[in-house]
Amino acid sequence: MKPATMLIPAACLITLAACGPQTGTKPVPDRPTLEETEQAPPPRIWDKGAMVAAADPRAVEAGLQILRQGGNAVDAAIAVHTVLGLVEPQSSGIGGGAFMVYYDHDDDALTVFDGRETAPMAADENLFVVDGEVLDYVPAWQSGRSAGVPGMIALYKSAHDAEGEADWASLFEPAIDLASNGFEVSPRLAELLANERLRQAMRLDEDANAAPYFFPEGEPLTAGTLRDNPDYAAMLQAVAETGPSAFYEGQNAEAIVAALSAEPLAGEMTVEDLSSYKVKVRPAVCGDHETVRICSAPPPSSGAITQNMIWGLYERLTEGSSIGYSDEKLAAWVDAQRLAYADRDHYVADADFVQVPTSDLIDPRYLDARAGDAFAPDANPQPGDPGEVLGRGSMIGMWGRDLTEETPGTTHISIIDQEGNAVSMTATVESAFGNSRMVNGYLLNNQLTDFSRQPTINGLPVANAPAGGKRPRSSMSPTMVFDQDGDLFMVTGSPGGNSIVAYVSKTIVAVLDWGMSAQDSIDLPNVIARGPTVGVEVDVDRGETWADTLAEDGYPVEERTGENSGLHVIIVREDGLEGGADPRREGVALALD
Repeated sequence: MKPATMLIPAACLITLAACGPQTGTKPVPDRPTLEETEQAPPPRIWDKGAMVAAADPRAVEAGLQILRQGGNAVDAAIAVHTVLGLVEPQSSGIGGGAFMVYYDHDDDALTVFDGRETAPMAADENLFVVDGEVLDYVPAWQSGRSAGVPGMIALYKSAHDAEGEADWASLFEPAIDLASNGFEVSPRLAELLANERLRQAMRLDEDANAAPYFFPEGEPLTAGTLRDNPDYAAMLQAVAETGPSAFYEGQNAEAIVAALSAEPLAGEMTVEDLSSYKVKVRPAVCGDHETVRICSAPPPSSGAITQNMIWGLYERLTEGSSIGYSDEKLAAWVDAQRLAYADRDHYVADADFVQVPTSDLIDPRYLDARAGDAFAPDANPQPGDPGEVLGRGSMIGMWGRDLTEETPGTTHISIIDQEGNAVSMTATVESAFGNSRMVNGYLLNNQLTDFSRQPTINGLPVANAPAGGKRPRSSMSPTMVFDQDGDLFMVTGSPGGNSIVAYVSKTIVAVLDWGMSAQDSIDLPNVIARGPTVGVEVDVDRGETWADTLAEDGYPVEERTGENSGLHVIIVREDGLEGGADPRREGVALALD
């Protein structure tokens, strides 16, 4: 909330009047009227401290620095993300986009800033169809057609104008300092650059700007190397001084268009596409459950629908059971995922372009009915029909089912500030290193491959087909959980492509029902139940056991290693904040001293 004049609660005014001197020589303050009393509720007290959880310690420290200087959660998130764009460019950056969920503690209000990338206006449903054939993923990814108009810088400004408290320019100082003076290349960045399979798929070492930056003298950067990025520093300095116009207009806009106009498969983005980009400010979508309220971003994000569906279905499938983990509950969580993913794949897209039955999919009556659709373990889950269940007329025939794969070039930031405000923000460039094209020290995204490359399925249009100005569907699920008193309890989210939905739901189920800490919930094996198979992470504790348990129950189990989750969780406990960071990446969760 922006700074405002402090209001003394009416009850306190009454107390002060009663305790004042009763000599009759001083005027007695007017007592507030009943109407004034009703309009001035007591201030909401926050005494739990502050915390930042993100994918790199240097980014976390940048956020804490902003909080120490009096900034709030929005301010800190901007500082955190500008550093992440420098030190983990494989995951996110100013050439990409994000969804930010912001909670204003004083106003008890939620806002979603949708900085998702948009397709150029020249795009149509055949964006990834060439000579009548749908492109395979890699050529689509490594093309000029894959990039959407970046939304990140516009999101920074929109969120800061609405909710920020620190000086705008100060938010970029940590990243500018690191980019100017150099940062140590982390092991994870070095490992990805040295990954021969990834290097063969992407064109990073062929791009005139990216190749000398990431592969000096033809060799990938190694861990511990001091790498500066003066072009990125200059870009951020320009944004700090003049605002988003430094990014969306002039030299930078022209450089983006030029980079995407190059072969292979030149894109059609224009400077007008860039200058006309707008952040969408949306209400969060919340689902009210028996003991909690779960809130996340609406379509084109999948967060609000899937996280509420999975928890609501899980509640129904485990009704009557006591708190704590059991093998039966593991199966129930898998079934809840399968049902939610099937509905997500069929119905969710950009609601500004197509009809998305958001409220119907999380309606308790539909969840009651959908819980009865739990499929046999070896069956291929199919979408439900909320229109038919709720008496609105069948809607399942509107769309063909979209099984688009999303890749995990993404990051997640969770923050609670010293006033109790909170940010859950998931940001992305889509695949590792975006579409491999570098401009002014940052990489461009390949977000448009999140559209269905195949525009029709079985003769039906796909809801998530490309269109000019449309935002592709996302699995990103920046989520907040509120307790039965309406107080903030949990901030969670993760990168991980399609698996984000499963990763985030794991933390919600494990904390709320299995009684686990933030860190313990993150450390659990990842289980992804999308479609006919169930992926189980087997190279962590309990992984093999869970895989065997589900296989014995009849589920087709796919044993997986190298999961790309990057969960960052903050839980509000009675005695303060409890944080957790995913050991599968390089992040930390640190409290403000």
